[in-house]
Amino acid sequence: MDREAVIKRAIEHGIQRILIPGVDLATSRSAIELAQAYSGLIYAAAGSHPNETETWDGQSIISLRQLIKAPWVVAVGEIGLDYYRDHVPPSQQVAKLKDQLTLASDSNLPVILHNRNSMDDLIPILSEWYNGLLKHPSGLEIHPGILHSFDGSETEAQKLLEMNFILGIGGPVTFKNAVEKQSLVAKLPLDRLVTETDSPYLTPHPLRGQRNEPKNIALIVEKIALLQHQSLPHVAEQLKNNAAKVFLWGV
Repeated sequence: MDREAVIKRAIEHGIQRILIPGVDLATSRSAIELAQAYSGLIYAAAGSHPNETETWDGQSIISLRQLIKAPWVVAVGEIGLDYYRDHVPPSQQVAKLKDQLTLASDSNLPVILHNRNSMDDLIPILSEWYNGLLKHPSGLEIHPGILHSFDGSETEAQKLLEMNFILGIGGPVTFKNAVEKQSLVAKLPLDRLVTETDSPYLTPHPLRGQRNEPKNIALIVEKIALLQHQSLPHVAEQLKNNAAKVFLWGV
């Protein structure tokens, strides 16, 4: 395990904050433990990925409610819907997503959302949740969360931006054949984006085929700056501030 070396390389490449989301209770606990060990650099999100909700029960939500009380937890996630893989029935995914959205609003924590082939269901669910936040303002309605590894259309992006969600942009924006994604990112408002690695997956060009890690964020930031015709320092600063506004971890 070269975890310490990965973290050291991230720091050497100017990474100031790392957020690690859980995909189930066990990985959420691990993320919290790592955040505790690297306080101020690493933060955690706790939640159950839609493909991991098959064994979710009443005790699971109770355990998750306890986990998110840890001071290093800044979001509920990674939660959402995944209709690409047939691991968990859609109806069960929807029910568990709604449970975790309720937990997020009860705890006043933003969400990190996974979507794969499910935007037609996801947007109405988020709209209902967001409207509930508007009825009982707590501040969460201003920055309710992030669409992790956003892969939707311009129309879908606009609907999510209207609900104050931030869109996560990762390695695929650097791929040579990602013409549509690059065209979309060029149009999106810079103050509504964050960058992510999805490590160890989605390694950006020209490192595709290698294991991804946080230091590679620089390649994604560079691509966004190029697409938006803005200076690299300006884009880097804006993206850093965007994340800080969502997760409230300072700049």
